[in-house]
Amino acid sequence: MSTHLSLPRAARAERTPAVIALHCSGGSGRAWRNISPALGGCFNVLAPDLIGNGTSPHWRGPGRFRLADEAASVVKAIDASPGSVHLVGHSFGGAVALRAAVQRPHRIASLSLYEPVAFHVLAACGDEGRHWMRDLRAVAWDIERSLAAGKPRLGAERFCDYWSGKGAFAALRPEAQAALEYYIPKAEHDFPALMEEPTPLAAYGMLQAPLLIMRGEFAPPPTALIAAKLAAAMDPGALRVVEGAGHMGPMSHPAAVAQAVAAHIFDAEVAAVRRTGRFARHA
Repeated sequence: MSTHLSLPRAARAERTPAVIALHCSGGSGRAWRNISPALGGCFNVLAPDLIGNGTSPHWRGPGRFRLADEAASVVKAIDASPGSVHLVGHSFGGAVALRAAVQRPHRIASLSLYEPVAFHVLAACGDEGRHWMRDLRAVAWDIERSLAAGKPRLGAERFCDYWSGKGAFAALRPEAQAALEYYIPKAEHDFPALMEEPTPLAAYGMLQAPLLIMRGEFAPPPTALIAAKLAAAMDPGALRVVEGAGHMGPMSHPAAVAQAVAAHIFDAEVAAVRRTGRFARHA
């Protein structure tokens, strides 16, 4: 690890700050296992399994599922933290992180997002955004049909190949295929929740937390467009491209993504000291 990612001794003596890292659809908290080593053990990294993923049960709540329902446990964790929290999110986890940040804007020490699938942002992207929204609706419809036919594996394949290219699902290890197949009934809830999220783009622009938005060099067009639009509204200098990566960069390029996130978090801590004389977690 490069030396610039070492916190001062005084920081280590204080209460360990929290990092909440949220994984992509069909994944689990283990997807962010490289974050803690990249941070040198200086932070308390919380990486929960989101609803219908990993070891978490599927959604059984009343009424129509909303992104706020997914973010509720993250907001609860933020409220339970003694200080500000660093939020990290990939894909669906990035959209959840954005929702939590809007609900607790003054408790966020930094935001690190890798291709957040905030589909509702496409509505602010003109004809191109509308085109990709139609494309995503077609994917959602194919998944619904596969579930109605009792063939969740077909839905998992459609989902995976859309984001990572044809043949991606077939190339996965059996356990990864099984994890996606377990997740896919949740996709029926996630797609509408992401498309119908009511948070306006302007609300993201009002967030003051230091921002890092990453996308892969070979990002799918919808997430590349969303990343660019969010960066333009929030901080044009926040966008970074991970060379050689696609939508699954945190898995395919774990070291590069983890180091970028760690550097951003440490920079946010240093900036908080310069601004307030206190570390971000106590700001």
